Amino acid sequence: MVKKKIKPETGSFRDRNGFVFLENGEILRQVNLIYRENYDQLIGSGLYRELTESGQLIAHRETTKMARGAYKIIQPEMVPFISYPYGWSFGQLKAAALLTLKIELESLKYGMSLKDASAYNVQFIGTIPIFIDTLSFEKYREGQPWVAYRQFCRHFLAPLALMAMRDVRLGQLSKIYIDGLPLDLADKLLPPKALFNLGILAHIKLNSRLQGVGLKRPEREMRLEKKSLENLIRHLYATTEKLELGKNRTEWGDYYQETNYSKKAFADKRKLVKTMLRQTKPKTVIDLGANSGVFSEIAADIGAYTIAADSDFLAVEKNFRNFSKMKKRILPILVDLTNPTPALGWRNVERKSFLSRAKADTVMALALIHHLAIGNNVPLGDIARFMAQIGRYLIIEFVPKEDSKVEFLLQNREDIFDDYSTEGFERSFKKFFEIRECQKVKESKRSIYLMERK
Repeated sequence: MVKKKIKPETGSFRDRNGFVFLENGEILRQVNLIYRENYDQLIGSGLYRELTESGQLIAHRETTKMARGAYKIIQPEMVPFISYPYGWSFGQLKAAALLTLKIELESLKYGMSLKDASAYNVQFIGTIPIFIDTLSFEKYREGQPWVAYRQFCRHFLAPLALMAMRDVRLGQLSKIYIDGLPLDLADKLLPPKALFNLGILAHIKLNSRLQGVGLKRPEREMRLEKKSLENLIRHLYATTEKLELGKNRTEWGDYYQETNYSKKAFADKRKLVKTMLRQTKPKTVIDLGANSGVFSEIAADIGAYTIAADSDFLAVEKNFRNFSKMKKRILPILVDLTNPTPALGWRNVERKSFLSRAKADTVMALALIHHLAIGNNVPLGDIARFMAQIGRYLIIEFVPKEDSKVEFLLQNREDIFDDYSTEGFERSFKKFFEIRECQKVKESKRSIYLMERK
């Protein structure tokens, strides 16, 4: 039998041990012959079983497929939605960091260690982080330090420290430095109070300055006894775990506590949305402008895997904390719809754009359109086109000019939005959607529409 050559996925080319590829809509992973010894150790030692049964590592099955240079072809379980560190809240990045350190400590018990600690090795299923890089494990050799130490500091500890100690928005630096935040930059940006945090002082400031004076000896050439290595990982864990966001308040973080909806109107809106969601019978839902996640929760409760997208850092953080406690199948992500994440990395294909990842059965856009159309001057037709790119069904709320929220947006600017009316809205959206239903919200000037893409 002739073994065929397989083309890797665009974001899977850096690891010589193997790569991810697609075949007939399925995600598969080639394990190269060079990784045979480490793969057998991962499976045979019991580490794979321990990590998968505890939900820390993505499970896979071995297939009968073969290819050139392959030791195994495995099929990992599917992750419903791929997210990236620059789309996570502080709490999500912290959870991913702690998972990575837990796995390193567990691996050492089984005679293995993580050879890299990239934040991209972690994904979320709902609010639960899971490690997805099966080929990151290698045999531990006595005296070997953690070769992924500096990578962990760049990908996790440095951005977390900046978000906690300086400004939560600095987490977006991960979008610029996709291979990890340079430690010398983090050192410069950290406030003076960071000097009093011994963990940050050791792992970021001193680490950065030692590199700066030429001490760049590769980790693999250093020696560190296993007990000392375990203590290092535990110290990193304690340092990371203690980092917390200060008290913040952003513009829309308390939107539904400040809205002009009466209790009756809001109850009616919830009822209308729930009824329309049931009509579309979605397996996946993207809630754009999710804010407090009230309607994301409704979608999850009817059985849909739900992406709660919002541009407000605090809203995404609150949703992650709340839905973690409730164990909801909802993934909160940070997305600015007026500037959604582009494709990044090598050849602009290594990390996919938000639009290429954001595909769902049903899209919800509630209390959103006036922010896009009036707050950001986006034409109604462009908004309709954008929504049609994402999902088959659309549940959207139209907020007219008579609404107090729109009046607020217009109070200090000229009203140049002649087509922003019920008629203009319907005309623009009918180019891309069939309007299936329109319901007025009781005790409100707003309407909820159910549409289906043409």
